[in-house]
Amino acid sequence: MTATRIAPAEVTGFKGMLIKRFAMKMLGQVPSSVGVYWHNQKVLMGMSGLGSKVQKWDACDEQLKSFAHMAVASAVGCSWCLDFNYFEAHNRGLDMDKAREVPRWRESDLFTPLERDVMAYAEAMSQAEPTVTDEMVSGLVAQLGEAAVVELTAVIGFANFSTRTNIALGIESDGFAEACELKPLAQRGGQPSTIG
Repeated sequence: MTATRIAPAEVTGFKGMLIKRFAMKMLGQVPSSVGVYWHNQKVLMGMSGLGSKVQKWDACDEQLKSFAHMAVASAVGCSWCLDFNYFEAHNRGLDMDKAREVPRWRESDLFTPLERDVMAYAEAMSQAEPTVTDEMVSGLVAQLGEAAVVELTAVIGFANFSTRTNIALGIESDGFAEACELKPLAQRGGQPSTIG
């Protein structure tokens, strides 16, 4: 991992102790990003709170949302989000062969047409000028229903929010995938590599 663009602050005080304890319990480590965001605790708490709420939404399939978030992370280059979502997919019992292939989903033969539609939609939403089409949305609505597409769209929006924030601050992979002894992720173009 390279140095972040803003040096991490020391996470102190009662609130800091609680955050570190919670992170250790949930993740087995305190993410390096916590120290960066600690400079503005309202932002840290707001982003964490929103992330927790996003995880509770249940109108759309978890695996589809996971693939969408990883497709965004891969498209915009956020190694932290790709690594963390790989770790989360493992912990939630999702299809790890597919998760490993998300960065090269176009070349992989593992994905269903629906999964491909979801990742294409995630990438289209992630462009500097979004390239979402009426056909993309109507195709997803036909397959998933309106509630699931609204949720999927919000998850992709949140993924762009978090990935782009991490990239701008220079926050990179913390090695979550390595912590649970998972094989390296594929990168676009099929070149195996570790995260980071």
